[in-house]
Amino acid sequence: MNTEQEENSFEETTSNVEAELLRDFIEALPLPAPPQIARELERMGYRGQDAQRRAVSLMAYRHVRRLKRIYVDGEPRRSVPPKQNILMTGPTGCGKTFLVELLFQQMFQLPTVIIDITSFTESGYIGDDARTVLTRLIEAAGGNTALASVGVVCLDEFDKIASASSNARFAGQGTTKDVSGYGVQRELLTMLDGADVMVPMDYGFSSYGERTQISTRDIPFIACGAFSGLEELIKSRASIGFRSAAGEVDDELTLEEVGSFHKYGFLPELIGRFARIVNFPALPPETLRRILVENVLPQFEGEFKFENLGLRVTNGALDHMIARSEKRGTGARGLHAELVASVEQAAYDNFGERADAEVVIDVRDGKLQADTQARS
Repeated sequence: MNTEQEENSFEETTSNVEAELLRDFIEALPLPAPPQIARELERMGYRGQDAQRRAVSLMAYRHVRRLKRIYVDGEPRRSVPPKQNILMTGPTGCGKTFLVELLFQQMFQLPTVIIDITSFTESGYIGDDARTVLTRLIEAAGGNTALASVGVVCLDEFDKIASASSNARFAGQGTTKDVSGYGVQRELLTMLDGADVMVPMDYGFSSYGERTQISTRDIPFIACGAFSGLEELIKSRASIGFRSAAGEVDDELTLEEVGSFHKYGFLPELIGRFARIVNFPALPPETLRRILVENVLPQFEGEFKFENLGLRVTNGALDHMIARSEKRGTGARGLHAELVASVEQAAYDNFGERADAEVVIDVRDGKLQADTQARS
């Protein structure tokens, strides 16, 4: 056997091993029914957004079922539906990226990356080449390109790559920053559609670095953004609405919506790569309270308990934090920040110094205050 034949034999063996490992990985993936997925998400700490949670749970189920049909059952790719990209819109702190993290990273444990797309540029410019989105997915898969080819990419801050020609995308945001405009959008077109893409194995701009090929035919892309001002654009185009009332998800975007996204600053071809749109409304006060009481506070209470201290937050303090979070428009993301300053001061004053006491956080003069009291 000559050298060339030996190399071909080695590559074929390596390819077969990777294919077998990928098959085993997909065969072992759990596949609970969509309602079970939605319930499990709540058990894991996801609160509210019931209709939205159902829609994305179904998307996740269909993705894993599709992988099993292709890689485990051996069905021809042409006989199964194409991979499904979805667009999630809604204000900061309404649970978009947290849902992706819980669902794909923790529940299904698929290679998953959540990336701020504003840091990327068009190929040939200084900065992160848009194709290194896939480089990061390969990294999340432990360097296994085959495994990365069935992973999930979440493009956060997606609305910020709208072209600067849009006057609506920054409504209420007080900025005119245009990071990459249509350049990055064009770069994303092929990836979202499903193709073999040559990606750099280093970050940033490098014409001569190592590259590898990855298929995106089985990689769903989830784009997330606030899209401030988009709903008004859609309504102004005589659309029936933005599907926000009931949180319903149709099979495809309407022509009015695609036209509104174009006016907002997006290539119609790019928006056409998304099969579905899911709108996340701002979380109501009762859901924010649940997040505080059930998700945020227990983390701090456990730390204080380890120091033999109690921690109690009054109802007035809870109401204060929720009101400030709503006023700032930070949603669930702002609740943690509201609590941290008071808790950290109390921790500084008491950790290692006192024990068998209770720290009470309340509101005085419009501010959160922490007092330490002896346990009764």
